[in-house]
Amino acid sequence: MNRSRFLVLGGLCLPALAACSSSPFARVLSTAHEDDDRVFVLLNLDGGNDGLNTIVPYAADSYYRLRPTLAIPARGVLRIDERIGFNPVMRSFKEMYDEGSAAIVQGAGYPRPDRSHFRSTEIWQTAAPERYESTGWLGRYLDGANLPQSNVFNAVAVSQILPEALIARKVDVPAIRQTRGYALASDRSPAVRRAFGSFGGEGAAFDSPYLSWVSEIERNARRGSELLPELLAWYQVEVTYPQGALGHSLALAAQMIASPKLGVRVIYLEHGSFDTHAGQKATHDQLLGELSDGLRAFYRDLASRGNDKRALTMIFSEFGRRVAENASLGTDHGAAAPMFLLGGSVRGGVYGAHPSLEDLDDGDLKYTVDFRNVYATVAEKWFNCSPKALLGGEFPTMPLLE
Repeated sequence: MNRSRFLVLGGLCLPALAACSSSPFARVLSTAHEDDDRVFVLLNLDGGNDGLNTIVPYAADSYYRLRPTLAIPARGVLRIDERIGFNPVMRSFKEMYDEGSAAIVQGAGYPRPDRSHFRSTEIWQTAAPERYESTGWLGRYLDGANLPQSNVFNAVAVSQILPEALIARKVDVPAIRQTRGYALASDRSPAVRRAFGSFGGEGAAFDSPYLSWVSEIERNARRGSELLPELLAWYQVEVTYPQGALGHSLALAAQMIASPKLGVRVIYLEHGSFDTHAGQKATHDQLLGELSDGLRAFYRDLASRGNDKRALTMIFSEFGRRVAENASLGTDHGAAAPMFLLGGSVRGGVYGAHPSLEDLDDGDLKYTVDFRNVYATVAEKWFNCSPKALLGGEFPTMPLLE
């Protein structure tokens, strides 16, 4: 039984149960201090982002040969160097890169890639390609960090459901879409209310050793739904975010980061779907444009209150797309793709080798950087904790952060 499988959602909440299993991960040894107010933002490009049309290898003839329709014309690419450049809709992102606050990690992936959305997402969020884990890599950080146990907002997922990355054994993480009206499903569903009764009190419909957990989680959800609007009410947004779900999520994240009484250390966001099997160009360009403009607004918002160096944003997707376009003017599930880091503490630039477009693995790019190297860097440099304890193995760090 894992307490954080009880998912707290915005407007709807479904309690889910999961069996505990033994884990090879040791307790995370953290040297975090209570006065450390840095925040880690994890942004998931859900559905599998096409890395080749994000960071475009415009100098490679094979790119244009394999994508006669979808390839970005070289004349429009926002050039980084003589080989690669940004998709032209990512002008705002390119500005951050030119300012030195954005890093690109090329060819991120893992051995023996899985093309299933579900399994590959699980691998990225648990950091365990070789086995199945009941906790997420950030959940393990939360369990071992020196964070106030009374705070119900040590981490927040701006999502419909709690992502696996934030599933912990000892820390409850709310997943919300809005600042008002989130609670356990027992508050919404008469059936669940009848089943659980008063959550472990005399009126409970059954007895279970887990009812005390349920009761505690319900209390945290109720307290959080009362506190969050109050703690954020003072904030006035001073920049213009793009319309849509991502702009709303980023604005909410900026509010949470700027609210010292909230004490948030990890925020999870999502954008997509990037599952562009057909008619890719219009959808992909729109999503990348929203991502680029949204992140630019987010960091301007943070900088207006001196918070831009407090926030580190990592952007990932569960896999890239295949190199060749398909007959439906889209791309199918692939493997390696770029990751991104943003923030005032990032050492901007390009890291890792771009995968070969000629030497492929059954039509997919071969990864050149294990994504756990990036996680290890965040663990050591940002969280001040043991990468081995967090990831279950030794992974070299990268010079991505100051």
